Amino acid sequence: MSHDRSTSILKQPTAVWAVAFASVIAFMGIGLVDPILPAIAKSLQATPTQTEMLFTSYLLITGIAMFFSSWISSRIGAKKTLLIGLALIVVFATAAGLSQNVESIIGFRAGWGLGNALFISTALATIVGAASGGTSSAIILYEAALGLGIAIGPLLGGLLGSWSWRGPFFGTATLMAVGFVAIVSLLKKNPEKPQPTRLSAPFRALGKPALGFLAAAALFYNIGFFVLLAYTPFALVPLGVDDAITLGLIFFGWGVALAVTSVLVAPLLTARMPRTRVLWLVLPLLGLDLLAAGLFVRSLAALIVCVVVGGLLLGILNTVLTECVMEATDLPRSVASSAYSGVRFLGGAIAPPAATLLADTVGPAMPFYAACVSVLIAAALIVIGHKHLKRVDAPHETAQQEAEVLALADAD
Repeated sequence: MSHDRSTSILKQPTAVWAVAFASVIAFMGIGLVDPILPAIAKSLQATPTQTEMLFTSYLLITGIAMFFSSWISSRIGAKKTLLIGLALIVVFATAAGLSQNVESIIGFRAGWGLGNALFISTALATIVGAASGGTSSAIILYEAALGLGIAIGPLLGGLLGSWSWRGPFFGTATLMAVGFVAIVSLLKKNPEKPQPTRLSAPFRALGKPALGFLAAAALFYNIGFFVLLAYTPFALVPLGVDDAITLGLIFFGWGVALAVTSVLVAPLLTARMPRTRVLWLVLPLLGLDLLAAGLFVRSLAALIVCVVVGGLLLGILNTVLTECVMEATDLPRSVASSAYSGVRFLGGAIAPPAATLLADTVGPAMPFYAACVSVLIAAALIVIGHKHLKRVDAPHETAQQEAEVLALADAD
């Protein structure tokens, strides 16, 4: 991705800033509950596996809804889709904060996931479509928003969670309400009439070998991602770390690492070697990091290092995998993104409760070993499917051209 226009990243219309701000908050929702998992388990007398269902219900519904989000936004337009998504998050985050038992929080997190899917899948297209001048810098802005949200989420969760486990839920609802007002007032209705896509489009898209291999690899990769994010707080409890602030700070380090490499390091690597080669190199490194987390599961310092190093590697992989999906086929990018994101989030939904069950039945290191194997399967799929991924490694379009195609494909 070319950064020649990064100087103009700040020269964007207010509409772009409104969506970018709301994007930061939407991505905060992923890591927000992380530092309060032990506190919720304790306060509501819930088992670790029940508590992990807070991730699963959210990611499962996000994943399923992603398959239909392009169909919805192509009919009602981007602005309405964004606002419905934000409104759902406000309602369900508030309801989760008012809950009296873990079962109802699991249910409300599912509603939150629906809002998240509608919002996230539409935000990138909207930022690119509304950007003036340097469209390439709009894509960097979106990636920065994603990284910033993932970094701030655990920190805010830790700070508000030290007051009460309910705090992060109310905090998200408040911020999302601010995002809603910002989009209502700053994002003008786009004049173009939406081009409806077919409901079956994302499912048929997965039949294309290139997208099929990438989606399958992303599913196994995301299992590794969410074992690191969702299971590690429970692995840290026996080592004396169960307070929300400390957990928040550890995962803030993870999020900052992820943000830095997704925006700065990934483009440097893809400028020097084919995208598939970046995946071949970095996926096994993530496998080794997870293996190390399992081997040193009883060492606090080692586990924290593994979390932060994991963040560095995940940032590169997130960006490169997403770029691969955008380049892999001649499908409209909203459809490709919808299909890929749906499968990827389902991988994330499987991991958290499976990890705590493995920890209970086998031992605390086992989830990390399983995640290591899962990430290596992802690497193997990229290698096996290499002949279908030639387009991904073709000479890159500039980010400007890429963004223009994306804006056309996803135009509201």
